[in-house]
Amino acid sequence: MLMQLKKILPLAALAVALPTLGMAQEAEAVADAAPDALEAVTALNTEMVFIMNSLLFLIGGFLVFFMAAGFCMLETGLVRSKNAAMQATKNVALFSLAGIAYFLVGFNLMYPLGDWVIEGWLGGVAPTVLEPVGVELADVDDIEYASIGSDFIFQLMFCAATASIVSGAVAERVKLFPFLVFVVVLTGIIYPIQASWSWGEGFLDELGFLDFAGSSIVHGAGAAAALAGCLVIGSRYGKYGKDGKVTVMPGSNLPLATLGMFILWFGWFGFNGGSQLAMGTIADVADVSRIFSNTNLAASGGAVAALILTTILYKKPDLTMVLNGALAGLVSITAEPLTPGLGMAVLIGAVGGVIVVLTVPLLDKLKIDDVVGAIPVHGFAGIWGTLAVVLTNPDATIGAQLVGIVLIFGFMFVASLVVWLIIKAVMGVRVSDEDQVTGLDKTDMGMEAYPEFKN
Repeated sequence: MLMQLKKILPLAALAVALPTLGMAQEAEAVADAAPDALEAVTALNTEMVFIMNSLLFLIGGFLVFFMAAGFCMLETGLVRSKNAAMQATKNVALFSLAGIAYFLVGFNLMYPLGDWVIEGWLGGVAPTVLEPVGVELADVDDIEYASIGSDFIFQLMFCAATASIVSGAVAERVKLFPFLVFVVVLTGIIYPIQASWSWGEGFLDELGFLDFAGSSIVHGAGAAAALAGCLVIGSRYGKYGKDGKVTVMPGSNLPLATLGMFILWFGWFGFNGGSQLAMGTIADVADVSRIFSNTNLAASGGAVAALILTTILYKKPDLTMVLNGALAGLVSITAEPLTPGLGMAVLIGAVGGVIVVLTVPLLDKLKIDDVVGAIPVHGFAGIWGTLAVVLTNPDATIGAQLVGIVLIFGFMFVASLVVWLIIKAVMGVRVSDEDQVTGLDKTDMGMEAYPEFKN
C-alpha cells in the first residue's frame, strides 16, 4: 500500500503544480491522467480511515477484555477464601456466556436496522454476521466507519462488563447456574435493548442524552441489575444482626483485589479511549490522547479523595475504600472523558470517590448486602458522572441527562427484578445457610482456592 501511495501522489501533485510553473503543455498531459490518480488517492484515504477506525476498536476491545481479569481478581480478593474458587468460576462462565448470547441476539438487538420497533424486534433479532473473508473496499457497506468484527468485539466487552458488575454484588450466596441463566438474559436481551436507546440511535439519542462511554448505559445499568439481585437473593448469612449490628466480613486477599483494581484502571483506557469510535484524522487521535489523560486523572482523584476521607472519618485509611474510590473516579469520568480539562477531570473523579465512601455504609444501614461495593461504585458514581456531563459539554442539558438516568436505571432494575423473581420461583437463587457457613468452594465446587488456609 505504501508503494502504491508513492506512485499516485506525485502524479496528483504535478497536476496542481505545473500550471503554476508556466508549463501549460506538460500540465495538460498530466491533467489527463490526474482524475484517475486523484480517485485512487481518495479510495486509498477512505481505506485508511476504515483501517484506523477498525484498529481503534480492536485495541480498545482487547484492553476492555483485560478488564474481565480485573473484575475477577477484584471480586476474588474481596470475597472470603471459602468462596474464591466459586467467584473465579462465575467470572469465566459469565464472560463466555455473554459472548454467545450477544452473538446470537444482543448485537443485532442493540443496533437495529431502520425503524427500531420493526427491525429491532423482528429483523434485528438474529445472529451477528461478519464481513466475508478477504473482503475488499468495494464490498464494504459502511466504509467510513469500521469493520463489523471490530465493532462486535468492542461492544461485546461492554456488555460482558455489565454482567461482571452483578457478579461481585451478589457473591457468596447465589447459586451458580441460576446466576448464569440471569447473565444470558441480561447480556442477550435486557442490556442490548437499553443500550439501543442511545448507542443504537434510539429515542434517548434523539432526546439529546449524552453518555460517551457508559457511566449509566453500562455501569449504572449493571448496578441496577445488581440491586435487583441483592434484594431478591437477600443478604449473606450472619451479615446483619437483629439488633441492627453489621458483621464485617473481610476479603481473603487484598493484594489480589488491588491487582484487580489496577487491571481495571488499565483496561479503562480502552473503555473510554475506544469510545471515540474514530482514529482516521489528527483530531480523532488528539481526542483519544485527551481522553486517556482525563481518564487517568479522574481515577487518581477518586483514589486520593477516598484516602483522605476515610482517614478523616475512621482515623485510619481503608484500602478497600481507596480501591473503590479509584474505580468510582473512573466510572464518573466515563460519561464525558473528552471535554473536561485535566483539573476538572480530577474534580469529577474526586467527587466519585467521596460518593463511594459515603454510600457504602448507607447500603448497610438499608441492609442491602453488596459484597464488593458495586452499587455505590457503578450506580451512585455513574449517576454523578452522567449529570457531570453538563459541566463541560455545551451540548448536554440537565433535563435530557435526568430523563436518561431515570429510564435506564428504572428499566434495568424492573426488568432484572422480574427475571430474578422468575428464576427464584423456577430454580431457586440462594444457597442454604449451612452451605454459606461451609463455603461455596466445598459445597458447590468440591475444591478450595486456598486449601492451606481457613477463613
